[in-house]
Amino acid sequence: MAEKNQKKKKHKKAHPALDYLLYLLVRLVAIFFAMLDVDTSERLARFLGSCLYLIYRRGRHRAIENLRLSFPQMDSAWIEQTARRSFEHIVMLVFDVFHTTRLIRRSTWRRYIELGDLSAALHLILQGRGVILVGGHYGNFLVLGHTLATFGLEGYSIARPIDNSYLGEYLYINSQPPNHHIIYKKNATENMLKVLASGATLSFIADQNAGRKGIFVDFFGRKASTYKSIGLLAMQYNLPIIVGYCRRVDDKFKFKIGLTRIIQPRDWQDKDDPLYWITAQYTAAIEEFVRQEPQQYWWVHRRWKTRPAEEKPLITSPAV
Repeated sequence: MAEKNQKKKKHKKAHPALDYLLYLLVRLVAIFFAMLDVDTSERLARFLGSCLYLIYRRGRHRAIENLRLSFPQMDSAWIEQTARRSFEHIVMLVFDVFHTTRLIRRSTWRRYIELGDLSAALHLILQGRGVILVGGHYGNFLVLGHTLATFGLEGYSIARPIDNSYLGEYLYINSQPPNHHIIYKKNATENMLKVLASGATLSFIADQNAGRKGIFVDFFGRKASTYKSIGLLAMQYNLPIIVGYCRRVDDKFKFKIGLTRIIQPRDWQDKDDPLYWITAQYTAAIEEFVRQEPQQYWWVHRRWKTRPAEEKPLITSPAV
């Protein structure tokens, strides 16, 4: 065990010189993209996404297997096409970082953002009593937070810090307006409690594998380990949960923002297991919008990696 821990620490050893070189490379890439019009940038991103799909064999296999198990009624041609398009959307999101703060502003957002019926959600947010906003690895979830901040709404998002501190700071500054803040997962509890106590909006990407400590709820017909923190915070502070999305339109730098569910505290008051019920409900709401445009979901990530104790693993990755 000690030997494994030493190897793990060695693997995560910092390399400031290499990190800085990567940071400089990203800055050069950003300058290149600033010279391109946004439509050309999106076409290039789709091309590189298709290349990544072909090159990244393990990720391709994982995405296809996740899709096959989630959509058993679909044929192999649809599965492969959706997996490839998923890779394209991931790269497009990365490229969007270089355009978002420049294009989406108070005077210009209507050119790029289409709003669904958000009146109920905005009413809750503007009350200033605290709201939990839940989304998934779908469309461009970064644009969602940026747009709400552009409207003047104070918001906080929970995120894992990028290992490269130079790159993390640069991307944060260039992808987030001043009134949208990042709370990093490590030691985040105290900050989250302060945010909710202040009545601000706290955002989560809620479709990540939570390991053995999570709650297993249904997601596309399979049990998926899901974090308890969202439900626990909602119950502790008696807060509504808004499940929303930001979907790309026509492969362009244009997005539709909508919601699929608002879960009110009164909804879980009579439930035998309110924590399980809340977690299952917002997970089902994420599944609902993913089914509308499945090619925009990140099928490559290991959503179903942890299996219940009574179930054998369903997905295995090939040796590389």
